Amino acid sequence: MRNQDRRQFLTNVGSGMLVGSLGAGLAADLGISSAHADDSNDRLTFGSLEPLVAMMQETPLNRLQPTLIEQVKSGTELTTLIAAGALANARTFGGHDYIGYHTFMALTPALDMSSELPTERRELPILKVLYRNTDRIQQFGGSSHEVLRRLDAHKHAGLDHVGEQLQAATRVADFDQAEKIMAAMSGESREKIFNAVQLPVQDEANVHRVVLAWRAWLAIDLVGEQHASTLLRQSVRFCLRDTESRIEQGRPAPELWTLLPQLLEQHKLLGRAAGERLGDDQWIEELAWTIFQGSRQQAADAAAQALAAGYAPDQVGEAMSIAANLLLLHDPGRSKDDGGDKVKGTVHGASVGVHASDAANAWRNIARVSNHRNTMASLLVGAYHTAGQSPHVARQRWPLKMDAVESMEDPQKLLDQTDAAIRERDQALAGAAAARFGELGGSHRDLFDVLLKYATSEDGALHAEKYYRTTMEEFSNTRASMRWRQLVALARVSASEYGTPAPGYHEACELLGVEA
Repeated sequence: MRNQDRRQFLTNVGSGMLVGSLGAGLAADLGISSAHADDSNDRLTFGSLEPLVAMMQETPLNRLQPTLIEQVKSGTELTTLIAAGALANARTFGGHDYIGYHTFMALTPALDMSSELPTERRELPILKVLYRNTDRIQQFGGSSHEVLRRLDAHKHAGLDHVGEQLQAATRVADFDQAEKIMAAMSGESREKIFNAVQLPVQDEANVHRVVLAWRAWLAIDLVGEQHASTLLRQSVRFCLRDTESRIEQGRPAPELWTLLPQLLEQHKLLGRAAGERLGDDQWIEELAWTIFQGSRQQAADAAAQALAAGYAPDQVGEAMSIAANLLLLHDPGRSKDDGGDKVKGTVHGASVGVHASDAANAWRNIARVSNHRNTMASLLVGAYHTAGQSPHVARQRWPLKMDAVESMEDPQKLLDQTDAAIRERDQALAGAAAARFGELGGSHRDLFDVLLKYATSEDGALHAEKYYRTTMEEFSNTRASMRWRQLVALARVSASEYGTPAPGYHEACELLGVEA
């Protein structure tokens, strides 16, 4: 690294922070340079996290994993590495790059996965997604092509209705106005910013729109509330770009623009407190099937009727999640090869069931943490989003090979059979063995441990971490009589995605001295 480049880097981030976080020698060895930051004074920086953020962007890929491991050995927490990765991702992509925002959405799930692994393997999911993160950042152009710039607090009138103002700006792809509104909110609580951002998110049924918003909310706990606006700007800019594309293509305004306010008013959902009524198994199953089989309008109306009848919001969320799971269990698989590892018959990656499940999980969680208006709205949009997709799947459930396992009585042999079937990419047998294991009262944790291995090792067409975490959460938040179907679906997806290890995974295993 040239001395001039090193001086520019030290000037930008502060030599004290650099020495404290990386060490000057290591920074020099890595060739980290921030010359771009000197070209303008509007670069977005992150205080004490900046050295790690810069490291995530600029470390040569062949040095990244050894550097991350050294950081952990020197005392850096895994949560801090994920925080730096999230900020590097947000600054670089700003919600504008397909692989970029998919990688952002995988960061907090990978952190959760790491806590479930044995100590010697705990770093693997973190190394996996951070490798993908830096690889894509550098393909995108790194620090010289950053999307997010610093926002100075503009004076902006009418902050009492920022959600509506933000929604109006995104509906006409007014980037400048939307950024001014976000700048004006930058000092507000994360709750206020999050609730304002939900209005444009609710304007369209798009899996990336909602999952990006939910994963940004979770990442705020890692990066600090002072960076909440930065993370949530990704969702706003995603919505802006989506509108821009719609206008360019001459597509009409989304139906939700009129349907959502109509349903909220028709059922008087904003003028009454949320109910606490619980549905029995038959009620949940019937609502789930209504969402699964009905049109989008029918599903949204059914959700509104349930909320108006006093059913607790999460009862509607549970039915929505079960409906999304039905889509995966009814999916016959891809009808043709879609490139890479997404061959005919597979169900992983951007499949109807995985997308629906991840989206339903996000809508359900957003409803749980939002204000009253957004709780009601998120559940209606979530039901609308989940519905209307059954024409893409079979009317009858996709057949599992239950005949092959129905005589098996030993839970351990069924776990071994699930593992073997995954490695053979036999979705029908993997799902059947997982189902039979549940019938015999097997431990869900034991089965999750089998499936966690593959969520960690496989690429999963960018969805392995998110969908594993979706399954874990929905299993925990679904009644006992219906939750096991989540594990059956995950076993099937694991068999579908097996055979394409994530880039950097084998290198990480070698560096940690663990079996791949």
